[in-house]
Amino acid sequence: MDLYVPILVLAVLAGGFAIFSVAIAPFTGPKRWNRAKLDAYECGIEPTPQPVGGGRFPLKYMITAMLFIVFDIEIIFLYPWAVSFAPQTNDAGQTLSPGLGLFALVEMLLFIVTVLVAYAYVWRRKGLDWD
Repeated sequence: MDLYVPILVLAVLAGGFAIFSVAIAPFTGPKRWNRAKLDAYECGIEPTPQPVGGGRFPLKYMITAMLFIVFDIEIIFLYPWAVSFAPQTNDAGQTLSPGLGLFALVEMLLFIVTVLVAYAYVWRRKGLDWD
């Protein structure tokens, strides 16, 4: 249990700092409101009015976002697999863990092929072209 005390102290300090920062901000921040501060910020460009019920976004935004998520998930799975794939040995050459082996290699290749199929589909559908 003693090993978890520093983590618990750090979590309490981080939570306390977050709560303190949010609680003190209304009292210490400037209160000079104007129309420009209350408007939505769009990279320095005057925001265009949206139709009632919201506007339509091009499908390419969603495809790009999904492609980004697919490749993020791939990296999340690939990194720990790559770290633990090879056998671990100590300085004397003794094997500490045997590694993942051929089964894990085949499974990861199937996973990469599945992700590449999704990438090829988006490429074929011209989801990566920005006209």
